[in-house]
Amino acid sequence: MLQHTWHIKPFDVRNASEAEYRAANELQNTMRAETLPDDPPIPLDEKIRSFQNIPAFVGVHAWAVWNADESRALADGVLSVTHLDTNKHIGEFELEVLPEYRRQGIARALLARIVGAARQEARTMLFTGTNERVPAGAALMQRLGARKGLENHTNQLDLRELKRELIHAWQARAFERATDFELGFWEDAYPEEEIQDIVALFEVMNTAPRDQLEMEDWRVTPEHLRQMEKQNRARGTTRWTLYAREKSSRKFAGFTELFWNPNRPQILSQGATGVFPHYRGNGLGRWLKAEMLEQVLRDRPQVKFIRTGNADSNAAMLKINNELGFKPYISRCVWQVETEKVEEYLKRK
Repeated sequence: MLQHTWHIKPFDVRNASEAEYRAANELQNTMRAETLPDDPPIPLDEKIRSFQNIPAFVGVHAWAVWNADESRALADGVLSVTHLDTNKHIGEFELEVLPEYRRQGIARALLARIVGAARQEARTMLFTGTNERVPAGAALMQRLGARKGLENHTNQLDLRELKRELIHAWQARAFERATDFELGFWEDAYPEEEIQDIVALFEVMNTAPRDQLEMEDWRVTPEHLRQMEKQNRARGTTRWTLYAREKSSRKFAGFTELFWNPNRPQILSQGATGVFPHYRGNGLGRWLKAEMLEQVLRDRPQVKFIRTGNADSNAAMLKINNELGFKPYISRCVWQVETEKVEEYLKRK
């Protein structure tokens, strides 16, 4: 009987109608409030620009679950695949169902469509993420027979608690230990004359812990980076990148990046931070963090919190962040499950 109170339709994320975008944004903001109750909602115009500027190398299959008169979106399901030279076996999916509509078969119905799209894309492994604030997500993964691939946390730094003397100590130490290196800064777009070296710089993130995730190193091109930049600009997001370079060879040694959006002025999102293994031991990670925090305090006085995602197994980065005062904010997990196993689950009643 409940089946007749809702129905599923494909959702063209890049070319939806304004009414569809509005309903999707309302659903996602409701779900966002469950996970991030202290954060403001995402404005509709930002969400539309983000949808319409998804990088071309990302394939998206999406569906919305509507109430009877299609005045409200009750749930959504998304399968995303990257058309790159590596990790062609992986599809990443998301499921969101309003709390009052859970346990009505909606997730199962969306999963059937996700699996069908995964087969079309020849994706044999499915990844998804859950967090402690929506226990239904982890419960579903367990029913599917999924495995925990990477346990991690969103950690948060309250800048009012930042130890300024520690920042200064790290900077002073860098002047002693990192004399063979220099720092540089980019705001938003990467310089075209160095784009090939910047692509190589991003390879450092392949050294980050992957724990049990069955995935290969990621490889991107300058065009991929430009497409990601375009989406950031469309959202209204500003990116700061601070990099370390070896003076003698002019080679990049590592970098850190932050993202800020005026629609959420009090919150900064920490993106990637990494130093190549052969350059570690020179204090570059702490130097990069210290200099970036100095710039935030100087040029972004409205920011109160910085959030970052860290694998629980990333002891080196956690040590730095713990020293700075980052504290656990949300516990998260990346799960993996074979497409075939989800198909078997769906065949069971």
